[in-house]
Amino acid sequence: MGGTSTKLTKLEKYWILYDVGNSAFTMLIATIMPIYFNHLAETAGISEVDYLAYWGYAASVATIIVAVIGPVLGTLADTQNFKKPLFTFCMMTGVIGCAALSAPVSWIVFLAIFVIAKVGYSASLIFYDSMLVDVTTPERLDMVSSNGYAWGYIGSCIPFVISLVFVLMYEKIGLSFQAAITIAFVLNGAWWLVVSLPLLKNYEQKRYVALPAHPVGDSFRRLGATLRDIRGEKHIFAYLLAFFCFIDGVYTIIEMATAYGSALGLDSSGLLLALLVTQIVAFPCALIFSRLSRKYPTGLLIKVCILAYTGIALFAIQLDKQWEFWLLAILVGMFQGAIQALSRSYFARIIPAEKSGEYFGIYDICGKGASFAGTLLVGFVAQITGLANAGVGILAVMFLIGYVLFCRADRMNR
Repeated sequence: MGGTSTKLTKLEKYWILYDVGNSAFTMLIATIMPIYFNHLAETAGISEVDYLAYWGYAASVATIIVAVIGPVLGTLADTQNFKKPLFTFCMMTGVIGCAALSAPVSWIVFLAIFVIAKVGYSASLIFYDSMLVDVTTPERLDMVSSNGYAWGYIGSCIPFVISLVFVLMYEKIGLSFQAAITIAFVLNGAWWLVVSLPLLKNYEQKRYVALPAHPVGDSFRRLGATLRDIRGEKHIFAYLLAFFCFIDGVYTIIEMATAYGSALGLDSSGLLLALLVTQIVAFPCALIFSRLSRKYPTGLLIKVCILAYTGIALFAIQLDKQWEFWLLAILVGMFQGAIQALSRSYFARIIPAEKSGEYFGIYDICGKGASFAGTLLVGFVAQITGLANAGVGILAVMFLIGYVLFCRADRMNR
């Protein structure tokens, strides 16, 4: 792949812009949302351990909903002219939910709206990921996928930094904390919508299944056939099994880093700034891995990322100081974008292009199922032991299992 042009086409750029938009919401989930929820929980007299657990449970509920509906939506999206409308509906659910999160004063209402917004966001990614095969060519998959994550990380810093100014300096500006939170959530929702418009306007579904007489019923039948057949496609099944295990820790660390730091009693401002560093570090590192993918096999680079994350999880077990959280943020930034981007492009390369929505719906089951298991385990172990650190240890085990399984899957896919 050494001769592949590094210049992005307009359509590839529009596809990447959606990553820039939705990453603003991801950044909120990882930073300001848990801190605001902590504020609501403290006001209601909820303990720090229970706060961490409830946040983990809410993330798990959103995850399992998408894991259940994702494959059906993905299969339906493969039908001619269905992908863009479904994508738009899910994206708008996330955008409106993001803005609405600033409204509630009750912690349980906040969690309910959070679940709805996160379902919309996560469902939109099923269609977005499956669009990759329509916006680029097979030899450019790694590069375009990596650019999506890279620019998503750095682009999300723009609304985040503006939000941070309001949230951290609301008193000096003359605002209430609630007003600052409202500005932050509405701003990020608006950003997500505006930068997504070029893709909505220009995307056309090139690979699809012809429109049947009964699209929904046919989607269920096609999904059932694929689920029956996928175990026979041993190279895909083996990869999905490995992906489930190693992505478990990745998604859990992304979703619960700030909640974990808050439960350990670390300074909220420091946590927010540390995770801003994660985004900044992730930008060049994702692009570096994109370049490396033109010289080295994608499978080898994924193995490097899994091993790196194993070390990160082991380090996080003993974390109890602010500077250690900063180091953790830098280490996560080095490998976070790479492992997600390369996993996505690796999968896109081994599946039938005309069934991309269907297969990415199944891929999403593995990702969301792993995220559900990870956040649930961290919350459960934290409550059982009374120690926030204790739940992190299981993530290192999942990374090691994922590494072993991926080595086997990669041999099958060569």
